[in-house]
Amino acid sequence: MSAHPNLVAIRTIARREVSRILRIWAQTLVPPAITMTLYFLIFGTLIGSRIGPMDGISYMEFIVPGLVMMAVIQNAYGNISSSFFGAKFGRHVEELLVSPMPNWVILGGYVAGGVLRGVMVGAIVLCIATLFVRVAIPHPLVTFTTVLLGATIFSLAGFVNAVYAKKFDDIALVPTFILTPLTYLGGVFYSVTLLPGWAESATRLNPIFYMVNAFRYGLLGTSDVPVGTAYALMLAFVIVLGGVGLYLLKRGVGLRS
Repeated sequence: MSAHPNLVAIRTIARREVSRILRIWAQTLVPPAITMTLYFLIFGTLIGSRIGPMDGISYMEFIVPGLVMMAVIQNAYGNISSSFFGAKFGRHVEELLVSPMPNWVILGGYVAGGVLRGVMVGAIVLCIATLFVRVAIPHPLVTFTTVLLGATIFSLAGFVNAVYAKKFDDIALVPTFILTPLTYLGGVFYSVTLLPGWAESATRLNPIFYMVNAFRYGLLGTSDVPVGTAYALMLAFVIVLGGVGLYLLKRGVGLRS
């Protein structure tokens, strides 16, 4: 029995994205590995030895979930924003829009590529972390689903960025001025309990804070927020951003001009 045409289409788009990732692996997989290794050496080994334990665990162990999640978020976002904008810039995205493929297939294929890159980079960074600390993963299901949801959220956000971008410089604006600050202020390097009241309240408005803590619970069994709250927020973002992406494709915003 032949596969459903929509399944073939989404698999084809995802396979093309993975082929692109692997073809230019020196640009897509190696740089985040080197960057995160430096984070482990500088923040974990040199600075961490002076900071001491955080939430009852060593500082090196504490930052592992945040650094893995940061790599997943940045690479999932960067993959789809650059790939879809490249398709739009090269004007071959129009071939997808006039094809009989539903919009959810187009969006799903690109998002799958972004998620796969995020998962691959996250796995690489986690393997690097094992060179510095023992990684036990007491809650593997929470660990895996948090990575999938986080990568999906920022793949969808990267898609929205690519739709509205008019030049390649527009792709870098959101990661530089929004994504990077939110990531660094999302509890990657510190526990929210160390902050003064106003800063703690502000941090709890940061969605990345919930993703990092859910992943930290999966890896270490500790979290500054209820895991259920983190999942509810992540699922809400997936639904909202997925709806926005489908609406933009339906309306042809930035694609048919």
